[in-house]
Amino acid sequence: MITADQLKDVMERADALHRYLNIDQKQVELEEEELRTQAPDFWEDPKYAQEQMKKVKGIQKWIDGYKAVRQYADELQLAFDFYKDEMVTEEEVDADYDKAIKAIEDLELKNMLRQKEDPMDCVLKINSGAGGTESQDWASMLMRMYMRWAEAHGYKVTITDMQEGDEAGIKSVTMTIEGNEYAYGYLKSENGVHRLVRVSPFNAQGKRMTSFASVFVTPLVDETIEVYVDPAKLSWDTFRSSGAGGQNVNKVESGVRLRYWYTDPDTGEEEEILIENTETRDQPKNRAKALLLLKSQLYDRAMKKRLEAKAKIEAGKKKIEWGSQIRSYVFDDRRVKDHRTNYQTSDVDGVMDGKIDGFIKAYLMEFPSENEE
Repeated sequence: MITADQLKDVMERADALHRYLNIDQKQVELEEEELRTQAPDFWEDPKYAQEQMKKVKGIQKWIDGYKAVRQYADELQLAFDFYKDEMVTEEEVDADYDKAIKAIEDLELKNMLRQKEDPMDCVLKINSGAGGTESQDWASMLMRMYMRWAEAHGYKVTITDMQEGDEAGIKSVTMTIEGNEYAYGYLKSENGVHRLVRVSPFNAQGKRMTSFASVFVTPLVDETIEVYVDPAKLSWDTFRSSGAGGQNVNKVESGVRLRYWYTDPDTGEEEEILIENTETRDQPKNRAKALLLLKSQLYDRAMKKRLEAKAKIEAGKKKIEWGSQIRSYVFDDRRVKDHRTNYQTSDVDGVMDGKIDGFIKAYLMEFPSENEE
């Protein structure tokens, strides 16, 4: 049974969210933005109309989110009072408390995602590091972890390119995670090197081994976001896809390889961006998706410069080895620890099944300055 202090905490946090989110002002904004959609010529400019509808839905979601919090908090207060009169059970009060706390924590977490990019879909790339087959197996385990997380949160995952390992696992994989809001806002916490320590099944002596894999997360741009791509710096290759796919595989050059020479606007240094896409057997579709992935990378670089984010592009240039990891997964000791926040858990199996929300929340709470304009 919850205590009076726990009830007080819920009510205070619900009231605080009303202030933080400026719900009264949002109600006024919603009415104003909805009026704009009622103009006779509203749909004459489809791009503007799409942006305006997106803005209306965005404000509405904040209001609806707060209404849910307020409703659960009030129901908890009522249940707590009814319990004194023996009208409800302890279990019912506790159930109402769990619902209220979950709604509050979800909205508090979303309130920490204030960057323009945070609501976007994302591109997640995993590269295996030093360690051969062991690190390639580790990369495939991370891929499964993120796919499980995405599935549990209602996101759609599409593998746009994957390089199989020599004996097991994968050398690299590129995935898009989309279909629900804040994919980038949540998963940007995963950028960096992930370290695995375990007794390797690939080692005949049964030795404890350390493996590394890097994770890169960038926002996935859509057609409403304009990103300039210099056609003079762009070149294409095609190749035959490998892997499962029936008779078409290795006969039709449906795979595309995009090369783009990126010039750093601050230093003038040039760097080749290489993107491969084998998502479908349709070469034009693969080209279109590869171009979208390029735009996402260019947008990500411009965004990081604009925000002067601590990691910047240089974070992606760290060696995938000792000293640069953000998180360690020690299977024998039953421990997963994030070195940036010191958040840790002993539920190794749960983490590998995609239960990483604790790490995401700890990161967003630890680094609020990276989430505000």
